[in-house]
Amino acid sequence: MDVLLLNTAALDIRSADFGFADALVGAGGLAKCETKDMPPYTQEEMAEYIRQGRAVAGGSGNTAPLLARAGLKVAVGATFGGGAYSGLDAQGRAFYDILAKNGVDLSAAKIDPTLPTGTTFIHECPSGERGGMVYFPNANNAFDFEAYKADVLRLAPKVVYYMYSGLSERGDANGGRDLAAFVRWCRDNGALTIVDSHTLTGNPHELIAAGTPVEAYRLLEPILGEVDIFFTSVDEARMIRNTIDPGHSDDTITGFLEFVASRFGGQGRTQLFGVTVKNGAHVVYSQNPEVRFVASRFMVGKVVDLVGAGDSFRAGVVGYIARHAEAFRDGSLAIEDAVQSGNLMATLYVTAPLSDRYGAIPSMESVERVVKSPQRFDSIEALRAALS
Repeated sequence: MDVLLLNTAALDIRSADFGFADALVGAGGLAKCETKDMPPYTQEEMAEYIRQGRAVAGGSGNTAPLLARAGLKVAVGATFGGGAYSGLDAQGRAFYDILAKNGVDLSAAKIDPTLPTGTTFIHECPSGERGGMVYFPNANNAFDFEAYKADVLRLAPKVVYYMYSGLSERGDANGGRDLAAFVRWCRDNGALTIVDSHTLTGNPHELIAAGTPVEAYRLLEPILGEVDIFFTSVDEARMIRNTIDPGHSDDTITGFLEFVASRFGGQGRTQLFGVTVKNGAHVVYSQNPEVRFVASRFMVGKVVDLVGAGDSFRAGVVGYIARHAEAFRDGSLAIEDAVQSGNLMATLYVTAPLSDRYGAIPSMESVERVVKSPQRFDSIEALRAALS
């Protein structure tokens, strides 16, 4: 197996009916909620939203199908809710079928007998603006590291990718130390590792301006020294540093990456830390503390939806690294090509129609060929033609 993605499986459902999301978190905000507060939609009503084409696979669904469509061997290990839809609830069945249709191995899937599948309700605003999002982890809260160790040994992935520190009660237990121990165990068993986090607050800009810590980001303290790969967004980088390095005087991206590399790097092995921005990514790679910026060469086309942009970027980077795992380890990876692979994959994903988010994903061979060429593109059509 090239990549095993673990933890977050959530069906993202969009509708103008979900104005309650804005009322909870404000337009464009995000809240993590408890199962007991799930809106009282019946399974039949959920199935109807799915039949209307209003649902897409979020979490690992933003990443695993892209890797599979690119020709990598990809598996997802996540926990779904049980129900009357061939053993799963309506949300779990939809998520499972979307990934299976796109060539993802789901042999590591688990079923929780009491909790529903993770579900995100997204308010679809008539204006086209990003509406509020309310996420219910549900069965994701039951993620059990011990249950997945057998899958890691059986599948022997080159990369183990744990999605979203901060979004699973059991996965985040013991202050993140359980996840850190699991990451170390995966490394000891031959896998490269990546952990990311999700924006854990609905009002990031207010918290950043005030310098307020976000307690959920403390989960990263035991993890960052263990992972091989970590990418985050600009807003998250600032909140992470405000939380685990209070009183610092440098709010720049370079300052954040130098801090992370000095505090959590230097483990006697190669690591990659990065911060994504709208037009590329800043990275620190290997044991060299120099921060490099890789500007995207592929910013063309009209953005349809930015949800999943970071996940699709990481798909491109992880896909490239999985194909060059030994080069990553010995510090000789062509890091700019890896990041450009992420830039390219993100462009293809966010410009794709919601009804066909994976249709434009090419093989990783094509991605690498275009990334290594000097060609520039003035339209998404020209980019897709070059990849065909």
